[in-house]
Amino acid sequence: MKSSFTRFAAALVVLILLCAACPGANAQASPASRIPAADLLQPLELVKILQSSNSDSKKEKPLLLQVGSLVMFEQAHIPGSEYAGAGGKEAGLRSLKERASKLDRAQFVVLYCGCCPWGKCPNIGPAYQQMRSLGFTNLKVLYIADNFGADWVDKGYPVTKGQ
Repeated sequence: MKSSFTRFAAALVVLILLCAACPGANAQASPASRIPAADLLQPLELVKILQSSNSDSKKEKPLLLQVGSLVMFEQAHIPGSEYAGAGGKEAGLRSLKERASKLDRAQFVVLYCGCCPWGKCPNIGPAYQQMRSLGFTNLKVLYIADNFGADWVDKGYPVTKGQ
């Protein structure tokens, strides 16, 4: 278990360093900062939504789409979430659009990344904008202030490792 955590931590450090080196990562107004506060979910809020939708069949369970790196998704992700492609890359946005094409535009969808601090994330803003432009009306974004490890895994929230 310790070696698994060590590998996860090492992969997270690499992702954070890569994210910091991304073009535009230090721009004044990141795409993530343009997501309205009303469309953000705090991690604990999402945990409560997932718990209530698991215990109450009448509550709509959100479709969780991870729009960060595949490496990060394979290390650890929210149970039931799907890898939808890195939102900061054209190929990732194409993959997200393809997945979205099969969905009802009113479906409850939550996007998340967590590769790096919120203001530097190259993925979440473009993915959010794409889903909005496709007409999704029940769209939320998981607000991960620092990174997925610190703001989700380390808090003891549920994770699945591997695909």
